[in-house]
Amino acid sequence: MRLLAALLAFAAAGAVHAADPQAGKAIAAKVCVECHGADGATPSSPDAATKARTPILAGQYRDYLARALTDYKIGRRTNAIMRGFAAGLSKKEIEDVAAWFASQKSNLHDQR
Repeated sequence: MRLLAALLAFAAAGAVHAADPQAGKAIAAKVCVECHGADGATPSSPDAATKARTPILAGQYRDYLARALTDYKIGRRTNAIMRGFAAGLSKKEIEDVAAWFASQKSNLHDQR
């Protein structure tokens, strides 16, 4: 019985921290859209991708995006612009943004 209670408590705790793609969309609309486009699939201007080598985020794996943002935040990845944006994000916000971009369609790989 204790094991069942512990498992239920663990599951409930995980549900509280589940990523929210719609919250991520709102954050991305304020910050990420300038360079990565509205859905992360295209740069906002035709020359942005070539000048800044702006990567496509749409359809990228959620865990990869979360790790990249975290790495920018803590300085493991170096890019002044990305570090500035990531520095203000909480762990939950990073998960939300990653979930939003991961849920978008792109030609990066076969969609799951």
